Amino acid sequence: MDWFILFVLEVLTAIATLALISVGLAVVFGMMKIINLAHGEFMMLGGYVTILATNQLGVSVWFAMLVLAPLMVGAFGILVERLVVRHLYGRMIDTMLATWGLSLALVGIVTMLFGNTTVGISSPLGSVAIGDYRISAYNLFLIGFATMVLGGLWLLMRLTHFGLCARATMQNANMAASLGANPSRIYSLTFGLGAALAGLGGAVLAPLSGVIPTLGASYIAEAFITVISGGTAVIAGTLSASVLLGSISQTVAFIATPIFGKVALLLAAIVLIRLLPQGITGRFFRRSS
Repeated sequence: MDWFILFVLEVLTAIATLALISVGLAVVFGMMKIINLAHGEFMMLGGYVTILATNQLGVSVWFAMLVLAPLMVGAFGILVERLVVRHLYGRMIDTMLATWGLSLALVGIVTMLFGNTTVGISSPLGSVAIGDYRISAYNLFLIGFATMVLGGLWLLMRLTHFGLCARATMQNANMAASLGANPSRIYSLTFGLGAALAGLGGAVLAPLSGVIPTLGASYIAEAFITVISGGTAVIAGTLSASVLLGSISQTVAFIATPIFGKVALLLAAIVLIRLLPQGITGRFFRRSS
């Protein structure tokens, strides 16, 4: 029984991890139809903000992870939108090239500043005993925190003025503008929100993986696979794809090795996209957020 509880917790941790690395990309892609190839580098920046604030400035690790990282990366995302992305709306290939170039520039700049070595911080929580086994309490935090992030995003989009304006702008910017919304401001804040969520994901995962300038490459493929598999509905798509792909990946990894788990995730995504070209939400949750 103990090993089954451990297995369930490991699966939930894998689901939470996929959700955290994907939700920022889902906001930008699902709402703005922008493929942000610098998403992984936004996560990397969030990790570096956390580690530098904790190790160099003595800031509380929780404050650095949950406040500083998303605020700073979100502000940087707004700057990127105003200087680069804003001029490329409706030109998907150009946007991909621009964000890819941004990702290469960020990797190069961070490598020059901090070197190409992994830095990290220790997990702020200890371990929990489950019978004869022990599991990191930080894994339990990740499960609860991912749930809170998705729930908070749902509340933001459904129950706030910004959420209403954002959803209206993404559906018909001209109509939203005629009703008093400011599409230019909404686009900036939405892209900034996606960047902030990416930075938050990178910060929260930093104690587990450490941070290196090329960190983004470790997450970007899984993030894109999850978002595409989920479809355009931001919250429902992220959650449904994370549950399906995370469960498959961790189950195979538990039985075999983590490498086979990654392979299983990729194969499951290929089959899913072949059967459901518009993603899970395009078929089953068309009215979801």
